[in-house]
Amino acid sequence: MSTYSVAQVTAAGGPLEIAEREVPQPGPGHVRIAVEACGVCHSDTLFVNAAVPGIRFPVVPGHEIAGRIEQLGEGAREYGWQEGDRVTVGWFGGSCGHCTPCRQGDFIVCQNLRVPGWAYDGGFAERVIAPMDALARIPDALAASDAGPLACAGVTVFNGLRRSSARPGDRVAVLGIGGLGHLGVQYAAAMGLETVAIARGADKADMAKQLGARHYVDSTAGTDVGEALRSLGGVKVVLATAGSSEAVSATVDGLTHRGELVVIGVAPEPLAITPGQLIMAGRVVRGHPSGTAQDVQDTMEFSALNGIRPMTEVMPLERADEAYRRMLSGAARFRMVLTTG
Repeated sequence: MSTYSVAQVTAAGGPLEIAEREVPQPGPGHVRIAVEACGVCHSDTLFVNAAVPGIRFPVVPGHEIAGRIEQLGEGAREYGWQEGDRVTVGWFGGSCGHCTPCRQGDFIVCQNLRVPGWAYDGGFAERVIAPMDALARIPDALAASDAGPLACAGVTVFNGLRRSSARPGDRVAVLGIGGLGHLGVQYAAAMGLETVAIARGADKADMAKQLGARHYVDSTAGTDVGEALRSLGGVKVVLATAGSSEAVSATVDGLTHRGELVVIGVAPEPLAITPGQLIMAGRVVRGHPSGTAQDVQDTMEFSALNGIRPMTEVMPLERADEAYRRMLSGAARFRMVLTTG
């Protein structure tokens, strides 16, 4: 019997432990991927802690998967996939194809979205079975440890910016310079946007400038963030990656007329925004999900073309629990990545 290793959680909130599984065969429309790298995302906590419905333990988390196709299920070859193809699977782990959003072609908001680690075993493993519609091709220029985080963190900010109202030459702000924000600043600069980075502490200013920010706002400096943005002339878009509703709300008055707040960071508290802040200036607040497999592929190709890479800390799969705890503590700079082999 052939086996492979996984890092699994056997009870809500429990530690990640290494276990052995029998190697599965891919069914019709699926492939088996030999995982080379998998990013550790804060959203993995939703599954580890059973914070969403339908979780069944043991859980193998991980939705920033990069590897090579090892075996094709029935029908996969007809769609152009071959053994050895380098692929990622991200938050978008497949769609149902029959709900109203899917019938409208809006697959990322599928009502039955198949997220790895939730709908099926994720990438904290040496092998993973994934549906064909979840696969994105990795450009040759990208290492697996870079491609994995781009399948969730990368595509979320890349898509959030390119689907926003901002156009080259516009001024935009990226709130937070973490796992999402450090990529958001790089993408915004590469898109020709005058980029403002907002974060806590003066010590992050140099990092923000190195990533491509033209301006830096220290949200702890005592100056109102909205006022600081207005002093620059206001911003067309705020890409809010920080997981703080208070910090997100503080940016609204820095938006120009018809400005847009794009919310990506998740927090349990409600936003403190009044109707007057929105109505008089015609501002918009919009939630933004991740992106489909094609969006992931676009993100990776843009990254390869523009030299954009995630900043990562790499650990072997055997240290999955350590990597996960480091992510939770906020100490990771900026994406923990598990590797196999």
